[in-house]
Amino acid sequence: MGFGYRLLSRPLLAVQDSEKAHARSILGLKIMVSNPFTRAPLRLVYSPQSLPVVRFGLSYRNPFGLAAGMDKKAEAIRGWEALGLGFIEIGGVTAEEQSGNPKPRMFRSGTSKALVNRMGFNNPGSQKIAAKLNAHIMRYGRPSVPLWANLGKSKNTPLEDAPLDYATTMERLWNHCDVFVINVSSPNTPNLRELQHDHALEQIVAACTKVNTEQSKLSNEKPKPLLVKIAPDLDDDQLIAVVNTARGAGCDGIVATNTTIERPEPTSVHEQRIFSETGGMSGAPVNHRSTAMIHRIYELTGGEWPIIGVGGISNAEDAWAKIGAGACLLQAYSGFVFEGPGLARTVVNGLNRKLRESPFNTLDEAVGFAHRQDPLVDE
Repeated sequence: MGFGYRLLSRPLLAVQDSEKAHARSILGLKIMVSNPFTRAPLRLVYSPQSLPVVRFGLSYRNPFGLAAGMDKKAEAIRGWEALGLGFIEIGGVTAEEQSGNPKPRMFRSGTSKALVNRMGFNNPGSQKIAAKLNAHIMRYGRPSVPLWANLGKSKNTPLEDAPLDYATTMERLWNHCDVFVINVSSPNTPNLRELQHDHALEQIVAACTKVNTEQSKLSNEKPKPLLVKIAPDLDDDQLIAVVNTARGAGCDGIVATNTTIERPEPTSVHEQRIFSETGGMSGAPVNHRSTAMIHRIYELTGGEWPIIGVGGISNAEDAWAKIGAGACLLQAYSGFVFEGPGLARTVVNGLNRKLRESPFNTLDEAVGFAHRQDPLVDE
C-alpha cells in the first residue's frame, strides 16, 4: 500500500501545486467514501489492527489520529474514519471566516519529507463549521471516533480580545466536538505565539473553561477536555513557563508540537528554495525536536499530564519513540502527504508489534519507557 503510493501517487502529486494537490486528495477521499462500493474496500485495505486506548474519558480504537491542518473544513470525516484513524482533529477554526494568507502558501520537499506552509488559518469560520458538523451528524450520526477541534485566533482580532475569540469558537462547536485544542503556536498569524505566555494564556484558558462549564450545565454533560498546543521553538525556560501556566490554569493536557520556524541545512538547490519560504515547517525535520520536547514535558510533570505527540511521524519507529518519550496519543499531518493513506495501518500495526516485543502488556504501560531506562526495552 505504502509502496504503491510512493511509486505512483506521490510522483503525480509532486508535480502539482502543493495546496491544489492537498485539496484534490481531500476531494478524492470524500468521493471514495461517498458510496458503499468504494467505502468498504477502503476500510478493508487500510484499517489497522485494534490497539484500544482510553484517554480523557473517551475510548479510542487506536492512539493514532489526524493532526490539525489536514482537514481544516471538516470535509472528509468519514474518509478518515475509513482509513482507520483513532481520532480526527479538524481546523484550525477561527471565530470569523477568513481566506488566509496570499497564495502560494504551501511548499513541499520530497527529499527531506518536509512541508512549509503559511496558510494563515484559512477556514469558513466557526458558524459555518458548526452548521457543517450539524448536517453531518444529522445525516450520518456522530463520528465513530472522537472528534477534536483546533481553535485558532481570527487574524483581525486584537491580542487583548483573543480570549473572547477562542471562547466564541468553542461555544459554537461545543455540541459537535469531543475535545478542544487551544492553538496559540501557529507561526502564520501575526503575534499569535505571544499568547503562549503567562497571563495571556491564562485568560484564554479561563474564557474557554467558562464556556465549557456553561455548556456542560446546559446539556447535562461532562465538560469537554481542553488542551493547549505549543510551538517546538520554545527554549527550556519558556517551555517550563508554558507548561506551568497551562497546567495551573486547568488544561487537561498538551499537544507537542506545532510547526517550526527553524530550518535544517538544505542539501540541494530545491531544498534551499523550499526552506527559504516563510512559514511553519512540519514533517521529518521537526521529528526529533518534537520528541525531545515531549520527553522534557513528561519530566516536568512527572508523567501525570497527558501529552499528545505530533511532529514528523512517518512510521512505527517514530511513533514508538514518542510513546517512550511520554506521549499517550499521537497525530500526523505531513506523514500522510509523504507516506500515503496507509500510514495509520503502518503505524498502528507497527506499534502492536513493538508492544508484543516489549515487556509491557498495554500501551499505557509503555508510555514514558525512555525515562525508566529499562534495558529490556528497545528504544
